[in-house]
Amino acid sequence: MAEEQVATSLEDLKSVMDGTAVAPTADDAPLPEPKIDDHGRSYATGKRKNSIARVWIKPGSGKITINGRDQEVYFARPVLRLIIAQAFQVADRVDSYDVTATVKGGGLSGQAGAVRHGITKALTYYEPALRRPLKAAGFITRDSRVVERKKYGKAKARKSFQFSKR
Repeated sequence: MAEEQVATSLEDLKSVMDGTAVAPTADDAPLPEPKIDDHGRSYATGKRKNSIARVWIKPGSGKITINGRDQEVYFARPVLRLIIAQAFQVADRVDSYDVTATVKGGGLSGQAGAVRHGITKALTYYEPALRRPLKAAGFITRDSRVVERKKYGKAKARKSFQFSKR
């Protein structure tokens, strides 16, 4: 139900009639409560392509463990480690949280994206005030692009076999 505005002067009435009156914004809404378990961790699931990452974060020194291995061992390519660190850089929380993640499915690129998505969601659960900068960076939205399935009568998903006139 919409709130009614009370005009106390002619200027207020004019602004209401013109549609230029200032309405209450979403900035005034209270932040949700942090979702932290008994061990002081926050949990989230991240997805990208066919990869699914279960991510737990807790305050610490910035150690990132993926499937029981250090991130330098699991993601040997520096680009993949940069993808994971992006959420912390945008939120200005570099080296302030320990991350434990388990990842299944897909390749390394999809797994890195899934871990970043999980870290982003877990950060917003631990500190709800971080949602705005992470949303502006585009990390909260799940990238839903997946490989299209192969259809019968086709060489690949959409490619046809070579046409022969004779």
